[in-house]
Amino acid sequence: MKIAVISDSHDNFANIETFLLWIKDNPVDLIIHCGDIASAEAVMQLANGFVGPLHFVYGNACFQEEIESKCKKIKNVFLHGKIGTLELDGKKFAFCHFPDLARDLAMENDYQVIFHGHTHKPWEEKLNDCLILNPGTLAGLYYPASFAIYDTMTGKRELKILSQLK
Repeated sequence: MKIAVISDSHDNFANIETFLLWIKDNPVDLIIHCGDIASAEAVMQLANGFVGPLHFVYGNACFQEEIESKCKKIKNVFLHGKIGTLELDGKKFAFCHFPDLARDLAMENDYQVIFHGHTHKPWEEKLNDCLILNPGTLAGLYYPASFAIYDTMTGKRELKILSQLK
């Protein structure tokens, strides 16, 4: 299964559209958004452009009440609060917005992979036999716009820079 991991899109609708166009030609099975999507309109843009499951956690720049009131009934949208968890292909995944929370989750020894956002800087590290991965910022704030692809079967991960997509 291939997961597209995005974070910190901050309502950059043009970059969200570029991302959606890329995944139309490079299919993924689900999308995880690690917070700071900002508004319901951005959630709806993703939901309208992708038919698979979309999993979201909230960050520090999200209008949570607006998103929940407008998006909780969208069939392929799953709103998880501060922490989301999934079990895929025999691996336990967690996702959140903040790096400190990701590290705390890694110390629990319950997950093999944890995704997070917040810093806008793509990053990965191993902690307590757990891979912690930050896909960067889809908005392109402070760092080039990026996202990650993670293959649950092989563990292969790729960082995609929006300006270099073909």
